[in-house]
Amino acid sequence: MAAPRTGTTRRSPHPGAALARRPAQRGGTVVTVDGADTRPGATRIGRAARYGLLIGPSLSMLDSSIVNVAVPDIAQDLRAGLDTVHWVVSGYLLSLAVGLALTAYASHRFGTMRVYLVSMALFVATSAVCAVAPSIELLVTARVVQGFVGAPLVPLALSILMGKDGLSGGKVPVSAAVVLFLAPALGPSLGGLLIGAGGWRWVFLVNVPVGAAGLLLALRLRHLGTRARAEARFDPIGFLLLSAGLVTTLLGATRGSASGWGSPAPLSLVVAGIGLLAAYVRTASRRKDPPVRLDVIRSSQSLLALVLQVLASVIAFGTVFLIPVFTQQVQGHTALATGLALIPQGIVMGLGTALGQRISTHIPLRTLVTLGFAALAASSGVMLLLTDDTPLWVTAIMLCGRALAAGFVTTPLLAAFLAPLGENDLADGNTLYNITQRLGGAVGVGILGSMVATGAHSGAALAAFHQVGAVLVALALAAAVLARSLTRA
Repeated sequence: MAAPRTGTTRRSPHPGAALARRPAQRGGTVVTVDGADTRPGATRIGRAARYGLLIGPSLSMLDSSIVNVAVPDIAQDLRAGLDTVHWVVSGYLLSLAVGLALTAYASHRFGTMRVYLVSMALFVATSAVCAVAPSIELLVTARVVQGFVGAPLVPLALSILMGKDGLSGGKVPVSAAVVLFLAPALGPSLGGLLIGAGGWRWVFLVNVPVGAAGLLLALRLRHLGTRARAEARFDPIGFLLLSAGLVTTLLGATRGSASGWGSPAPLSLVVAGIGLLAAYVRTASRRKDPPVRLDVIRSSQSLLALVLQVLASVIAFGTVFLIPVFTQQVQGHTALATGLALIPQGIVMGLGTALGQRISTHIPLRTLVTLGFAALAASSGVMLLLTDDTPLWVTAIMLCGRALAAGFVTTPLLAAFLAPLGENDLADGNTLYNITQRLGGAVGVGILGSMVATGAHSGAALAAFHQVGAVLVALALAAAVLARSLTRA
């Protein structure tokens, strides 16, 4: 493994431990949070500021899925076809990919927290435009801009939270883990509640007061994060290759999920996108300042952690996105009942994340992640037993089991991937992680979604869900085998 840079924590007994043991100092003042340091003179950063920093990422990830349930209402109100309205969803995801390709450079050039605050302000503003859009053309345009400006929120918030002068001292905060992995899952349920209460415009309108509150709280942390570097250079060729590759691959996955993989267009787009991404990998290794540095993958262990994280995303999000379809279309439950059944997993995921972090100091990483994937396989196997009249509480228990197992897998892998990186590398590391997770998750969920859609069209929806369950079990078992190659530390 390559030698770590200044500020690395690789000699720690577990990822982030060294950073967690010493508070950050700036000008002789100790910066702490939640009682991490109690010495006289310490500057205490309260919980409110931390949660304010998480509002931006949660809204960004919610908006990846919350609008799905509003598509029929938008089409009726704005007198637009469903094919056109679907660009309200797809345009957001595709432009978000372009924004991610620009995130690392922007954070280096202008400073992490400055980019975050500007991104948050623009996200709130474009949400207001979406809420009052009088035409489908303006709504799609505003959504495209919203996805682009909101792209930096997730990776930069994590970079600040995990930085040496941030709030968590190298650890993944439990609150951040819950937000990042639960927000997309609760999107459809929350969207249904908002539409029922005030119409589809409330799906966007709710971002304005909540986002403004988050922005005001995050302003208290504007001194954190890496500083602007005027010498940072923009790589236009690398940016074009990366953004075009991401957009093309995601577009293919979206079309495959909607219309199936039988037609040549979705598969052709995915293949072309992968080709562009391969060209970026080759180009980035030869350039001094690529849009997203690939040398943050410091070893085969880092690469393995990234691959396992993608598999975990497909396994975890695959069920969470498809279960509402099953409970509503096959079992006939309401969106409200389904939403209530999804809520307990959030609490369990928080417990699993906290427990996973605590026992990671006593159990080897390899053992912990292997056990987590084995538990994901077992809980996914429950899908094979679902029937038309399975009670919702049984489904809720299955989801809770998966959420607990995901807590043992996701945060240790993320911390292991980021542990060798110094402060100035965190933006690149988190951006690469976010891109990989979203890309792999989108393709995986797209394939699983097409299996369900094909079964629904042929009148065999229940059998299709059983097939999806078998695929998820196989993926989890394969990931458990791969996890045995992780190091013990």
